[in-house]
Amino acid sequence: MKKIRILGIAPYEGMKTMMQNLAAKRKDIDLTVYIGDLDKGVEIARKNVDKNFDVIISRGGTASMIEKITDIPLVRISLSVYDIIRAIKMAENYTGKYAIVGYPGITETAKLLCDLLQYDIDIYTINSVDEVSGLLSDLKKKGYQMILCDMIANTTAKRLGMNAILITSGDESINIAFDQASRLYKSYFAIKENNLFLEKVMGEYDEKVMVYDKTGQLKLSTVDRDNLEAYTKIAEKELEASFKTNNRKFIKRMGEFSISVTSKVSSISNSTYVVYCFNENHNLQSSNRFGISYLTKDEVDASFFNSFYSIASPLSEMENDIRQMSTVDSPIMILGETGTGKSQIAKLLYARSSLNNNPLITLDCNLMDDKTWFFLLNHYNSPLTDSDNTLYFMDIHKLPEDRKDYLLTTLVSTNVHKRNRLLMSCATNESGGNHISAKEYINQLTCMTIHLAPLRERTGDIPQMSSLYINALNLDLAKQIIGFVPEAMELMKNYNWPANFTQFKRVLREMVTVTTTPYIPTETVESILEKEKLTAAAASIISPENEDLLSFPLDTTMTLNEISREIISLYIEKAGGNQSLAAKRLGISRTTLWRYLK
Repeated sequence: MKKIRILGIAPYEGMKTMMQNLAAKRKDIDLTVYIGDLDKGVEIARKNVDKNFDVIISRGGTASMIEKITDIPLVRISLSVYDIIRAIKMAENYTGKYAIVGYPGITETAKLLCDLLQYDIDIYTINSVDEVSGLLSDLKKKGYQMILCDMIANTTAKRLGMNAILITSGDESINIAFDQASRLYKSYFAIKENNLFLEKVMGEYDEKVMVYDKTGQLKLSTVDRDNLEAYTKIAEKELEASFKTNNRKFIKRMGEFSISVTSKVSSISNSTYVVYCFNENHNLQSSNRFGISYLTKDEVDASFFNSFYSIASPLSEMENDIRQMSTVDSPIMILGETGTGKSQIAKLLYARSSLNNNPLITLDCNLMDDKTWFFLLNHYNSPLTDSDNTLYFMDIHKLPEDRKDYLLTTLVSTNVHKRNRLLMSCATNESGGNHISAKEYINQLTCMTIHLAPLRERTGDIPQMSSLYINALNLDLAKQIIGFVPEAMELMKNYNWPANFTQFKRVLREMVTVTTTPYIPTETVESILEKEKLTAAAASIISPENEDLLSFPLDTTMTLNEISREIISLYIEKAGGNQSLAAKRLGISRTTLWRYLK
C-alpha cells in the first residue's frame, strides 16, 4: 500500500519538530507539517484541502475547528497521562496558587490522576474558545497566578499577565496519533475503494448482477425481487467453487428458461469478491429435450465417478493419450463402435482441460429437431456464437447429409473451433471403417483422433472388468456374488459383444440379479447370451440393411420364446432349410437352435 499523505497542523514549533523526527523513522507516512493554532490552523487546512492529503493530524481546539470545515479524516493528538503528569511535576516547585484549565480531554484525565495520587489541585473545564478569556479573568481575580493548560488557554493567560505551563504532547502521544492515522486510512481507503468498485460494477454490467464477499455476504444485487431468492440459491451453491477460480461460466435451468451465469473474482484492497452476472435465455428452455445440454465440471465429475467406466476402468489404457490431448486446443474426433465409451472420453477430455471452469455443451446430433437446428445456426444465443466453452458434437454420423455439410462449413467459416474447444464423436462399423463425414471433419478442422477398440478385441480385460463391476453391483443389489465359474467366464470372453461396454454392463447386471449362488453358473450365462443373440437377430430384421426381411410379420404380443422360435424359423427358411447355416448366421449353437424349435 502507498504511503499515507498526512497534513500535520501543530500549535507550536516544538511539536512540529517532534512530528517531523518521528515521521522520519516510519515507512508508512509522508508528512507535511505547519505551525498554526486555532484560526490560523483552520486557514492552513483550507489552503490544503485540495492537495490530496489522506489524513489531517492536529491537537485540541484547533482539531475541533478544522473538523468542521473539511471531509478529510482527522486524527487528534491526545494528551496522555504522562503528558499531564509531566506538567504537574513541573508545577510542584511553584509556590503560588495555580489550577488546571482545559477541554474535557485534559481535565477528565487530570481529575483521575489527582484522585489516584492525592493531589489537591483545582481543575476547570472549558467547552469552547469563547469561554477561555472569561474563565481566566475570574481565576486571576481569585488569586490564581498560574495555570496548567493547552495552547488556547496558554496564549490567553500570557495576554492577561498570568504564568502558564503548556501541557505538551510527548513522543508516545504523537506516535499513537500516527498509528491511528494509519488504521483510519486503511479502513477509510478500503471502504472508499470498495464503494468505487461496487459503483463500477453497477455501471459496467448490463446483466443482472450479484456481488458476494468471502464471508458469503451479499454486498450488491441488481436482481429484481421476484427472482432474488432463486438467484441467491444458485449463487450461494456455487460460491465455494467460484472463489477458487478467477473466471467461470455455467448454465442453470430455472423453470421455463435457462440462465447463463458467469462469475469473476475481484480483489480490492484487502477484500475479495465474486461478481455473478445472470443472463436469462428463454431460447434454451427445455434444451436437453432438443439435443443441447449444459454441464459444469462438478456435474461431469459426478456423472463419470458413478458410471461403469469409472468403476470398471475400461478406458484406463487411454489414460496417457487423454492426459496429453487435454493440454492442447486442437479439435478431437473420437471414433469407435456403438457402446465403446466415446461420450465418456469426451467428458474426461473436458474435465482435464483448461476450459473446465466453463460448461461442457453437448450437442446430440441424434436428437436435434428442426427447432434446435434453426436455433443452433441462426440465433445470437447459440453455443456457436459464444467463446471459451467445450462443444461436444455427439454422433455426427446421425445428421442428414445436407446438415453435416452445412455444419462443417459453419464451423470452419466462423472459426468456432478456434474460439472454443471442439470435441466430436462418430461411430465406426465392425470392420473399423469411418463414415465419410468423419473424414471430412477430421481433414478440414485438422482434428486429432482417438480410436476406441471394441470389447471383442479386449477379451483379456473381461475378467478384471467383471470383478470390479460385480463388486459395485453387490453393493447396489445387496448381493454377495464372487464371480463366474470358469466355463461361464470362457463364454463371456468368447461372445462377440456387438454393443460393447453398453451391452456388457447391462448383461452383467442381469446376471448378478438372477444369480443366487456365490458364482454365476454356466447355465445363466448361456441363457442370457442366447437371448442377446436372438435380440440382435430381431433387430437386424427391421434394419434397412435387411430389406428382404422387412416383410416379416413380427407380432410383439408374443412371448420372447415364441418370437425367438419365429426368428429361427425365418433364418432356416432363408438358409434353404440348412439349420447349421441358420445357427451360424444367428451366432448360436445348433443345440440352442434345436431347443427353441422343440
